Amino acid sequence: MKRRLLLLALLLALAAGAGLYAWLFGDLPDPASVSARGAVPSVRIVDRHGRLLYDLLDADTGRHTSLPLAQIPLPLQQATIATEDKNFYHNPGVDLQGILRAFWINLRGGEVLAGGSTITQQVARNLLLDADERAARTVRRKLRESWLAWRVARRLEKDDILALYLNQMYYGALAYGVEAAAQTYFGRPAADLTLAQSALIAGLTQAPALYNPFVAPEAAKARQLVVLDLMHQEGYIDDDAHALAVREPLAYNPEPYPVRAPHFVQMVQAELDALLPPEARLAGGGLVVRTTLDLTWQEPAETIIAAQLDRLNHPPGGAPSHNAHNAALVALDPHTGEVLALVGSPDYFDAGIGGAINMALTPRQPGSALKPLVYAAALAPGSAAQFTAATMLPDVRTVFLTHDDEPYVPVNFSRDEHGPVLLRQALGSSLNIPAVLATDAVGVAPALAFAEKLGITTLGDPDAVDLSFALGGGAVRLLDLTAAYAAFANGGYRIAPRLILDVRDARGELLHTAVSPTPTQVMDPRVAWLISDILSDDDARLLGFGADSLLNIGRTAAAKTGTTNDFHDNWTVGYTPNLVAGVWVGNAGNEPMHDVTGLSGAGPIWHHFMRAVLAGQPDQAFAQPDGLVAAEVCALSGLLPTDACPYRLQEWFLAGTEPTEPDTFYRLVELDGATGLPATAATPAGRRQPTAVLDLPPLFHNWARAEGLLLLDDVLQAGGAAVVEETAGSAAPTLQLVAPDANTTYRLSPALPADAQRLRLAAAAGSGLRQLTLWLDGHPLAAFDAPPYEAWWPLAAGVHQAWVTAVDAAGSPVESTRVTFTVMPAEE
Repeated sequence: MKRRLLLLALLLALAAGAGLYAWLFGDLPDPASVSARGAVPSVRIVDRHGRLLYDLLDADTGRHTSLPLAQIPLPLQQATIATEDKNFYHNPGVDLQGILRAFWINLRGGEVLAGGSTITQQVARNLLLDADERAARTVRRKLRESWLAWRVARRLEKDDILALYLNQMYYGALAYGVEAAAQTYFGRPAADLTLAQSALIAGLTQAPALYNPFVAPEAAKARQLVVLDLMHQEGYIDDDAHALAVREPLAYNPEPYPVRAPHFVQMVQAELDALLPPEARLAGGGLVVRTTLDLTWQEPAETIIAAQLDRLNHPPGGAPSHNAHNAALVALDPHTGEVLALVGSPDYFDAGIGGAINMALTPRQPGSALKPLVYAAALAPGSAAQFTAATMLPDVRTVFLTHDDEPYVPVNFSRDEHGPVLLRQALGSSLNIPAVLATDAVGVAPALAFAEKLGITTLGDPDAVDLSFALGGGAVRLLDLTAAYAAFANGGYRIAPRLILDVRDARGELLHTAVSPTPTQVMDPRVAWLISDILSDDDARLLGFGADSLLNIGRTAAAKTGTTNDFHDNWTVGYTPNLVAGVWVGNAGNEPMHDVTGLSGAGPIWHHFMRAVLAGQPDQAFAQPDGLVAAEVCALSGLLPTDACPYRLQEWFLAGTEPTEPDTFYRLVELDGATGLPATAATPAGRRQPTAVLDLPPLFHNWARAEGLLLLDDVLQAGGAAVVEETAGSAAPTLQLVAPDANTTYRLSPALPADAQRLRLAAAAGSGLRQLTLWLDGHPLAAFDAPPYEAWWPLAAGVHQAWVTAVDAAGSPVESTRVTFTVMPAEE
């Protein structure tokens, strides 16, 4: 009986022991899993060379980067051991005294408040117990923690346990591990920490919120001194090192969560979300997203923008501010589309200027920056315009009709007119009137379609843009416009901007690599080269920008500016064979600037950026494709020069488009060498000098006379000079009413006296025409025997028709095209 009772008691004891064991330890995780647990490494977005742009933090996992123990400075290891577990390398992983103390406190009915956990116990508690149990202050939790710690110590080397602690412990401010703590509090990698900084970080784990130096710098300093004293007591540092560390000032990181190129980083995050959803990123852990950005280029871009905006808003000599507070820059490789620099605003965190708005992605009016696209469409084989680089374009007042038959009269930015100009000069100097003529010749819809082929899709309906297309009548994004210009640099291929090069997981395994799409040829390479040749021609810019402007960067580079007529936006976009950069300057809120053009606002940023990033690189010409031929043309007409043409130049043409017609803008006239007057029948042969005289079409006569140019008509009428050479195939004498413009509407003003409201009617006549008469509404208004052929007419309400008549050399009547215009009555 006694033996049975003893056996029963033994069984009950064993059952109770088993139950207690199961209650205490039965559901514990396998200690072997400790190395696989812990904070998930944060997603690191880096530049193309691996330099950190941003740690993409999760609210639950914070910032975290693991390091091998060898890369963690020894003073930080020693500070941790001295503070947390001075017998770390000698104990079995548990603190038996601490366990007994906890048991005694529990027996007295209190919570387990005392510390004393070893480094191994802290690793076991934080990596193997769930959050609820970690927060429990009970003997059970302490025993479970100690049991796990003892088993972990049996499985892992001490250095491995220490590495787990230093890489996984929470150091406050969303920083897990010493690398994250070093970056957060001091803005440097853990390997570069000083002894004083190491001591501060080592002291944080006991109470990260209490000792957070951003919130409680005095408490953090006091805790650091405790750590330094413990290191000194344990013999890790001598008196001198202790004294130096105590005196060392602690300068904390002003940007604990730094972000470089924030607008670019946001774009990368959006692209990353499309590639890998957030849950997939967390599952992978430790992703490294290598982007296309180059901080070596990003940094000067930001500095140059800040300096230029400061100059604009604080001009020298006390001049008033230009009210330009925002700017953006995009630089990319024209062959791959890789974005090398992107500034969305000068300060992302300045709400006063709308700094968070990414102006590289915000559609704004481009001004004249679209002109190269219009001219490229006009030069394209098969274009309705059939232009060449030597096509003569009239830069004189011209009335165009919009799609709804409204008159549209563009003016140049300078308000000047330049008469006949060749396409090269018109584009290089950014003349508005020829650009509208080119748009009209190409067609608005085809011009828009061409822009869309280059990746610009924000311009809208052709009817809304209409003939103002070339002058910025739509809205574009800087990123898209810069990418469109890349097609000129790369020989006519459309490229899509790229932001990400590759994505790797924490083990370095490649998860994603960018694949360059097959480039799409959207432009004849010869046209792309011609546009580049024109935009890099400093002589072609003389009319618009003068010699050696900011568009000249000391090497082969093509560039174009853009300015809206109300100074809301200005642009400069330019490129070399291997780099294209676009700059926008303005205000995010669309407030107008004060007298800032594309050349004076965006131009300096583009100029200095290109010079900075290309310094030391060899100059490189745009590679000329096959199928281009050079030909000599008369500089004024773009036609084949005759003996009368005094100014000639070489121009490039798509093979087969060279001019075949002779110049008609110059005629040889015999002048009297003694008097400079036209020769007469009585002028001796020895004094007769054949002289080139302008014989411009009638639409240029008013402009030419205003410029003081001598025209053939004036010469002939002044002295009866003889034309000694008639160009073969020259046109018959022409007659044209040059003012008013057709389809123009005028309105009488009640504020002006009637005799002050007059309209000028003027005519231009070719050589050989005489007896000119101006007609209005079927009645002769004025008759002329010599130029100028103009008269003033008092305005009268109604629809009117005017024309001019003359008699040619054969005595036959000649009549011009009739012009209709409207005068509206005064508004009451």
